[in-house]
Amino acid sequence: MPVEKLLSTGCCALLIFAQSIFKMNKQSTSTLIIAVILIIAAALSRVFMYPDNFSPIIGMAIFAGAVIKDRRLAFALPIFAMFLSDVLFEVFNIAPGFWGWGQLVGYAILALITVIAFSMKKISVLSVAGYSIGASLLFFFLSNSAFFVFDNPIYNLYPQNFRGYIASLVGGLPFLKTGVIADLVYSTVLFGTYYLVQNYAVNKKAVA
Repeated sequence: MPVEKLLSTGCCALLIFAQSIFKMNKQSTSTLIIAVILIIAAALSRVFMYPDNFSPIIGMAIFAGAVIKDRRLAFALPIFAMFLSDVLFEVFNIAPGFWGWGQLVGYAILALITVIAFSMKKISVLSVAGYSIGASLLFFFLSNSAFFVFDNPIYNLYPQNFRGYIASLVGGLPFLKTGVIADLVYSTVLFGTYYLVQNYAVNKKAVA
């Protein structure tokens, strides 16, 4: 099937890209493999959790930016994971996977959040929570603004004026609440799992 070829080609491309990064990266291969697995698992959960809007997108970007030292791979993994989940939405008719120009802005916001996460110098509970909530708010305002500018003229859900813009933000508030909770949960799961696996690996090596 063409779709299967698309998915397999995308996965192979990511693996080849990651392999080339491994050769020149200061991080160990095992560390990066753990990060890759966690991010792809989070992306698949985006599909499974639909339509509850309990998305791992923000957690993925923050985790990649804070943990993966090679910035090319940090950008590639969350964006690829987002693209993979969008393809699955489209292929299995779960929801429109690709729906408008505003979606491209969503990918750009994801990259921006990854850049912001580069500045996380020390990974702690407070820093992860702070970055997560801040990124949630940033994504809310930018994504809703993009929808209003690019897609609202097509769907005509709100008047195309300042009042309409405010109304679109108010209409998105329930999603913001769910988004903040989801981002905190996924950030906790990603960073927490990574920390536990890393400690297990270190302790196992010390015992050996």
